[in-house]
Amino acid sequence: MNFHMTKRALTIAFPRMRTSEILDALPRLSKRERDEIRLKLADLDSDGWADVDDPLSDTDKALIESRIAAHKRDPSTAIPLEQFAERLKPGPGN
Repeated sequence: MNFHMTKRALTIAFPRMRTSEILDALPRLSKRERDEIRLKLADLDSDGWADVDDPLSDTDKALIESRIAAHKRDPSTAIPLEQFAERLKPGPGN
């Protein structure tokens, strides 16, 4: 189905919120909703991997992207932070 709305129709269907309205609504959001907004704002403000002072090589970036994609395909492969921290500690069995 091809769905198309004019800019005017979109404005009527989805009116824009004023900045003050957005700020007033933030305290009523759940932590999860605020986290989602925080991530979206960071994404909008980011240049992605194109940062001039980025210390990562293209190979490093590709590795990170592939691991993120793998995690999205199968989140059960992740381990808790505490378990990860234990693996970093020196000693027998680590």
